[in-house]
Order: sequence, then C-alpha cells, then structure tokens
Amino acid sequence: MKKKTPDIIERILRVLKWFYPGVGLKRWISLSILGLLLVFIGATHSLNSLRSISFFDWAYLLAGFIIIVISVWKIVELFLRILFPSQHKSKIADILYQRNVLSKGVRIVVIGGGSGQSVLLHGLKEYTSNLTAIVTVADSGGSSGRLRDTFDILPPGDIRNCLVALSDVEPLVRDLFQYRFSKDVPELGGHSFGNLFLTALTQVTGDFEKAIKAASEVLATRGRVLPSTFEKISLVAEYVDGSVVKGEAEIPKAAKPIKKVFLEPKDPAACEEALAAIREADVILLGPGSLYTSIMPNLLVRNIGKALMQARVPKVYICNVMTQKGETDNYTVYDHIRAIVDHAGRGVVTHCIVNNITIPHDALDKYAEEGAKEVKLGDVSGISELGVEVVFGNVIDISGVIRHNPHKIYHLVMDLIK
Repeated sequence: MKKKTPDIIERILRVLKWFYPGVGLKRWISLSILGLLLVFIGATHSLNSLRSISFFDWAYLLAGFIIIVISVWKIVELFLRILFPSQHKSKIADILYQRNVLSKGVRIVVIGGGSGQSVLLHGLKEYTSNLTAIVTVADSGGSSGRLRDTFDILPPGDIRNCLVALSDVEPLVRDLFQYRFSKDVPELGGHSFGNLFLTALTQVTGDFEKAIKAASEVLATRGRVLPSTFEKISLVAEYVDGSVVKGEAEIPKAAKPIKKVFLEPKDPAACEEALAAIREADVILLGPGSLYTSIMPNLLVRNIGKALMQARVPKVYICNVMTQKGETDNYTVYDHIRAIVDHAGRGVVTHCIVNNITIPHDALDKYAEEGAKEVKLGDVSGISELGVEVVFGNVIDISGVIRHNPHKIYHLVMDLIK
C-alpha cells in the first residue's frame, strides 16, 4: 500500500499540471461550461413555456452553441499542438486530412529509380498515402557509388530522392536533404547531405533497413520506400556485339545496342516487404525512368517478376517519351515492352501508358542535340501479342524538359482501376 500511494499522488499531480497558469486549458473548459449552461437555460425555458420560443431563448441557445464550438475547437487545437509541436497551424489540417482521408486511398506500388520515380511519387502523395516505392539499388555512380564502395552499404541516392519526394516536412528540411556539397570541398565534394545522413544512420543503427525507416520518420513520409533487395548487387550489360560492361553508371557510356542486362550476384533475394506490397496493391506502376538501369534491375531480383505475374491488378508501364542515349537509341514503345518481357516474362506488364500529344519542334530539337528522339509507337500488333494494352493520354508537361505529369497519370490510372 505504501508503494502505491506515491504513484497515485504522482498521477494526480500530473493531471493537475493541465490546469497550471499559462497552459490555456482552464479558460476554454470554463467557457465550454458557460456555453452548456446557456444552452441549458434556453432549452429549459423554452420547454417549460407553453408558447413559442422567444427571442431571448434563441439568444441563449445561439450564444451557448457558438461558445461551445469555439471552446471545443480551441481545446482540440491545444492537443493538436501537443501532438504536432513542429507543425504550423496551417499544416495541422493537412496532417489530419492525410491520416483520415489519404490513408484510405488506393494502394499504389511504384517500381523504378532515378528522378522519374521521385517526381511521380511527389505528385501521387496528394491522392493517397498508401504508396510503396520499390527502388533499385544497383546505382554505381556519383555520390551513391562512392559511399557504397567506402562504407560497404547499399547506394542511398535513389532511396533518398524517394524519401524526400514523399516527405511531409517543411521545404527547408527537404532542401537540406537534397543539398549537394560543392566539388571544390575536399572529401565532401559531390556528396548530398541526404546521402551522408542515410550513411550515418546505417552506421548508428547497424542496418540499412532500419536507417531507411528512421529517415522516413524524420521526414514524415506519406508511404514507404523499400529497396528491391538488401543484397549488394551490380548491374551488368551484354551488348549485341558480345562485349560486356559492369556497373550501372558505365553501361550507357559504351553507346552500343544492349542485348540483355543481368545482376551480379545472380538471383538476389527480394525484400519481403516489397513482395508483400505487390501482393496487396490495387495498381502497380513501372517507371517512368531509364529502362535498363532504373526499371530492369528491380525486375531481375528473385521473385519480384514472379510476384508481378501473379498479381491480378493493372500493371502499368509508363513508357518514356524520349529515347535515352546509349541505352534505348531508336527504341519504339514496342521495343521497350519487348525488353521487359524478354527479361522478366510475359504478364509482368498489362498496360502501357503512351503520350499522345504533339511535342513542339523546339523541344525535340533540344533533345536531338543530346542524341535523343521521340519514342514512336512501333509494332502495334506486336504489343498486343505480348499481352499489353496501350493507354494513350496527355500525360506530360513541357517546360524546357519533358516530364510526366503525376496528376494526369493518377487520373488515367484510376480510370483503369475502375
């Protein structure tokens, strides 16, 4: 009994803290009580009266109701400020909307890598928080490649981009994660802060998976970001002439037609959460992104292709609008789909989104200088024979560069689901 008494006193004192001066709870509770009293007086008087409700009865009822509404809102706002201390008042409504509305949205899995995937995710998060990004970890160039070799971790770059795209924090925090140190800075040159942050988290937690989840909490992401595999893999390309090049960053540099790509080591184990996400999805999107170096590495991971074939939902490949020099030179839509089927099997893709608006000549000329051209449809009957339905739509924005518009894609995909 003696041990329980201090606990009871401590609990009482903890409750009393809510009524300390300056907390702001007492005034609103008192006002709400006043409002209830006014409503009670007005209602009682009108019920006891045999005549119709008087002006004063209405005044009591209306005043009491207004006071109650204001008081309750202020109390709720007080608790919301406690639950979300770092958020501005205007953001609280967004958070509640996300948790109560977006959490019931369609379950979308986006498979790929590179900037195209992160741009798509950034737009899709406005419609649903049931998003899962399955990201390639075959990156071998830039900051990611250096950190991968130095610290023996998975390349963090594409993971970071997706985390930032799904984040629901202040723009300053997102900018911080995307900040890249100048190449003139010794040791840090070329590294992004987000990559270093994920690397440090991996060292602290001892596990890259835990590091991603911790970063997701820091960035308050809407949805999940998962690597396709937790094994350290390299992408290898075999060209039509028989030569072989190892390393995702090196493959386009050869500027030769690609016969096939494969992973080393072969058949790495898939992330189990990624497989579960595919099984539970309402729709699965592949791309947009580099065909061989962003999308294909995911499909070559053990059981991911199999899980896609077994999924009985629309599996939509978002075909690139322009070819990519050294990777898909002169490719048509048919060639893109044929490559996916050859590598991962028939049934991995059921639909293909293809842009159908005319691209201005000045934009095409700009891309031509970089060795890229518009992706034409190609063999229509061949696409059908591969079991893929083409879905045409106005799905791009043109402002200097050609980008897929995630909002247009979302509405097109929702039509497919329906």
